[in-house]
Order: sequence, then structure tokens, then C-alpha cells
Amino acid sequence: MGEMGKVVEVADELAQPVVIGPDAYISAEFAKAERDKLWRSHWLQAGRTEDIPNVGDYITYDIADDSVIITRADDGTIRAFHNVCPHRGRKLIDTPAGQRNARGNKTNIVCGFHGWTFNREGKCTFIEHQDDWNGVLTEDRTSLGKVAVGEWGGFLWVNIDSNAGPLREYLEPAATMLDPFKLENMRCRWRKWVIFECNWKVAMEAFCETYHVPGTHPEFMEFGQFRGWGRNQGKHSNIGYDAPKGQEEDAAKLRLGTGDPRLSTAEMQNFTWENANTNTTRTLVDVANRLADELPEGTPAPDVSKYWLTTARAVDEARGVVWPVVDPQHTAQSGTSWQIFPNQQIGHAVNNMLCYQARPYGDNPDMCIFEGAVYELYPESEAPATDWEYTKPEDWPPVLQQDFQNMTAVQKGMKNAHWRGAQPNPYMERTVASLHYNLAKVIGMGGPKKIES
Repeated sequence: MGEMGKVVEVADELAQPVVIGPDAYISAEFAKAERDKLWRSHWLQAGRTEDIPNVGDYITYDIADDSVIITRADDGTIRAFHNVCPHRGRKLIDTPAGQRNARGNKTNIVCGFHGWTFNREGKCTFIEHQDDWNGVLTEDRTSLGKVAVGEWGGFLWVNIDSNAGPLREYLEPAATMLDPFKLENMRCRWRKWVIFECNWKVAMEAFCETYHVPGTHPEFMEFGQFRGWGRNQGKHSNIGYDAPKGQEEDAAKLRLGTGDPRLSTAEMQNFTWENANTNTTRTLVDVANRLADELPEGTPAPDVSKYWLTTARAVDEARGVVWPVVDPQHTAQSGTSWQIFPNQQIGHAVNNMLCYQARPYGDNPDMCIFEGAVYELYPESEAPATDWEYTKPEDWPPVLQQDFQNMTAVQKGMKNAHWRGAQPNPYMERTVASLHYNLAKVIGMGGPKKIES
């Protein structure tokens, strides 16, 4: 990977045209290998630190056949345990029907089968008729199995492999590139989940590249046409746009558009807020709507951009929302989003972020759990209280529904007898190849193969 935090292409072969075979998406054998070799050995984003602010607070996280309890112990530290009773294997905390996960506050965890009881440190404190075991029930045999847990960016991360390496090391170079954006200070505005009829990789790949924008979201092309890129970053990858010189901080996100930049900026912001409900804030929208009144006609696009962002920053600061200051060159290098291997995407900005995650649904390679969450900065103690909301695909924002239509159609199309595999754009969709390149190294099958001319 090179020096810690250094952004560098480490898989140069991905710059060449490759093909990814169908089995990676539709094979039950492939899905089983992912369960055994991927999900049980890698760091996974399981929640937010603010989900468990108090001693005794807990959330659960399910991945394939495994379930994890994440809780704040008596000393204030965060612990994670396997969500299974060591007595007879009953799941200790059930997920309520229709909910994404369980959450609450407990002094003790009591098994619903025979009443074995565990404290917040995972130690068993009560066993009915324990003497019947003639003293062989040691603390090691009765305590909850430990799961590695860590914090970064305000997120909670778990690794079922209790001997996992350091989280920070695993996240590089993404962690160093994203640290300046202070993601830990953001709070959730909305978060939705859905059970979807496609493989988890199909879901992640629907959002990890910009090549699909003209075909899937043609309405966005009215606001600017910048060429997108995708880069392999060790285990991870990132995407962004080739922005015009001097507009690295804002035009890379297609904010200014074409024509009168005062008007097109407002049009773009209003459209994004109403149809995607992501990637912007109410402050940015409101200030954009004032540009035509506050700037003279003919103001150059870079000046419009500077005024818009500077004014919005000042408006937010006056209400107690302070944006971090990030060097424009760092912003340009960081791109617009990072794909954290294997299944987390973080679309970052100085005042908001959009995150996606997809996980297997049982052992069915044609199904997944898909999640989306939008975060932004709020004044102290004014962030809304949110929980995961199960929402049917047709009830998500319109722009995301366009992506959903692709996801189901892709999963069906991949089973066509004539389909020979995915052929991602080597420049704009390199993130797709990167995912499979790293996945193949973990499970030993399904890697990208060079397309011979």
C-alpha cells in the first residue's frame, strides 16, 4: 500500500480492460465462500457511536449467519460479543419484527431459553443449577465470545475475527484522506433500509461509479458534464470528477452547472434536495436561491461558487454549525466518495455525507439488505432522533429509485445464458474491478481477468 495514508494505485493491472464472471454475483457456492472467508475476517461498519451514548446502551448487527451485540460497558468503553448463548446456542437478543436491528439498554443480558445471565462485560453471572456440571463450567466456557470492535469517523466497526489487526491500519488510506472532513461530528438526518432482490455487490456497484449518471440520471447532465474517475486504493477505492481548474472543491460535484451560474447553482441544489434528498443541506439550498438577488448578472462561475460556499459557511457558523476547513487540493484528491472494502460507501463533504451499505440476506445470492443514510452537521443538541426505517423501494427518493430499477434488472440479466460477465470501464468504473480484485484475494475465486484483444 505504501506509506500510511498515501493515496496510490496499487493494482495497476486494473487500469486495463477486465471481465468479471457471472458466478461472483449469482453462485450459491460463491456466497458461502464469502460468508466463511470474507464476512468473518474483515472490519465491517455496524453503527454509529451516538447509537450507544450511555452505559448499558446496545445495538445488534447481523451479517450472513452471524450476529453481534455492541454495547457500552460499565467503564464507558465499547464492547462487542457474539449474539449467541454459550449454553444451547439461542440467539440472546432477537431483532424485533420489521426492524433493521435491535437496540436498547440493558443491565444484564438474559437468555430467553434457560435464563443464563451475562453482564455488560460478557461474563456469565447466573446459571440455574450450575453445580450439576461438576465444576467444568469455567469462566472461559460460559462467557460470551468476544468480537473485535473499534471506532473511527463516528462509526462503530466490528470484526468477527477476535484476532483482527488494528482498525486504523485496515482503513488506510481512506482514514487519512477522510479525517479532515470530521465525519464524527455529523449526525443522521435520515436512514432507510430495504430487502432487495439483487446480490449485495450489485447493490454496491450501482453507486460506486459515475459512468452510469448520463444513462440512469440524465436530468443531472443539465447541470454540468464532467468526466468521472475511479481509483483503486489498496483494499479500498474512491471516485470523483475531473473538475475544471480552480473549481476542485465544488464543481467536482456538479454543483454549478451550465449557463448563468447563479441560476444553475440554485436549480441544481433545489433538484438535488427534492429528488435525491442527499448531498446537500438546507443552508446550501437557501443560499443558492439568493444568488441571483445578491450577485450581478455576468458574475464568473468561480466567483459565484466562492460567494455561495463562503456565505453558506457563515450562515451555518452563526447558528452554531462550524464546517471544517479542508485544503482544496486535498478535497480534489479525496474525490466525492470512498468505498471501504468490502461493503461500505462514504460520500463525504465538509458539511454532509451520504453512506450506503449492502449485506447478504441469508444465504441467497439473489437477495441483499440495502441501507442508505444521510448525515450533516447540527448545532449542539439539535440533531434529530432517528432510527432505521424500513421503506419500500418505491418510497425512496426518486433519484435513488432510478438506481433501484437497475439493480433488480441487472440481477435478472446476469442469469441470461449469453451473458459472459461484467466489463467495467477501466477509467470510470475501476472501483468495480477493484472490489472483485480484493474479494478474489480473500476467497480465492472470481477475480477480474484481462480481456485479450
